Amino acid sequence: MYSFQLLRTKNELEAEDITIETFSKAFDKINSYKEEFVFKTWLITISKNLHIDLLRKQKRSLENNTFSYQNSAGESEVLDSTPTAEDQLIQQQNLADLLTEIKKLKPAYQKVINLRYFNEMSYAEMALVLEEPVNNIKVKALRARKLLSELIRNKPLI
Repeated sequence: MYSFQLLRTKNELEAEDITIETFSKAFDKINSYKEEFVFKTWLITISKNLHIDLLRKQKRSLENNTFSYQNSAGESEVLDSTPTAEDQLIQQQNLADLLTEIKKLKPAYQKVINLRYFNEMSYAEMALVLEEPVNNIKVKALRARKLLSELIRNKPLI
């Protein structure tokens, strides 16, 4: 599955993330698998759909960050999308909120989140630092993301 995604994404981190998410989704939806189909095909379909979703998110993100307009000469110009001081303040507040939620996780999950997303380490590098097998690190990262997502989702709005 990883090799398949690596060919599609040409990015090791994205391929790893999609592969982990594929198996996670497959385990969650295993009861929807129909035995008349080949299991590998079912997994690849899940993986393809996750990659397509990722591409759509990236495209939407890019479209939301780029604004264009037509000037008086009828030429299309792209507006500067650099964040304003207000945007930077909001980002800092969001980061502070995120860090607060991360601190609610177990220390092992905090380490994994920090190494992966703040230190931008690969799973292999994390395995060396934490002296654990790569598969354990991947599972911890998946669990940490899920728990963090639940914490954020259940956070009361002020």
